[in-house]
Amino acid sequence: MPIVNCGICLKEFYIKPSHKIRGWGKFCSINCRSKAQLKGKVVKCSVCNKSIYRPPRAIAHSKSGKYFCSKSCQTLWRNSFYSGDKSIKWINGIHAYRNILARNGKKPICGLCGNADNRLLNVHHRDHERTNNKIENLCWLCLNCHYLVHHDKKLDEKIRKYGGVCRTA
Repeated sequence: MPIVNCGICLKEFYIKPSHKIRGWGKFCSINCRSKAQLKGKVVKCSVCNKSIYRPPRAIAHSKSGKYFCSKSCQTLWRNSFYSGDKSIKWINGIHAYRNILARNGKKPICGLCGNADNRLLNVHHRDHERTNNKIENLCWLCLNCHYLVHHDKKLDEKIRKYGGVCRTA
C-alpha cells in the first residue's frame, strides 16, 4: 500500500496503487489540490475595491493594469476615463456641452430666472464660441432667457460678468 506526502501540507496519506501509476494522488484533499492550482493573485477591483482572484493569464493581459469584479464596474471606469476630450470620437466637443455641465454637477436651473424645467433648458456659451466647452464658459438658461441674452447687450454683459448665476426675477 503506497503512502505518500501531500504536496502542500506534507501530511502522509494512502493512495491506490493504480492512482500512483497514473500520476494522481499528489494531494491529501480537495482543499490542498485547490491551493496548488492557485497561481494567480488576489487583487482589488479598481471601482468598488472588492477582492477578486485573477489567474496569471488575466493579469498578463490587462493593458491598463486595472482589474474589475464585473462588467458593470469595468463600464463605470471606462465611461469616466474615456469621456469628453479623451474619447476616440471627440470632435471639438461641439455637441457635448450639455453632458459637460451635467457631469460637473451644475444643477439644471436657469441662471437668470431660476426655471428648473429640464425640457426648457439650454446651455449657453458665455463667450458665444461653441467650441470653447470649458466649464467656466457654460451655464444653464431657459429658452426665453437664452433668446434675451443673445438679443440684449446689457443682459449678455451681466451673464459674462456673473457666469450665469444672477437671478433677476
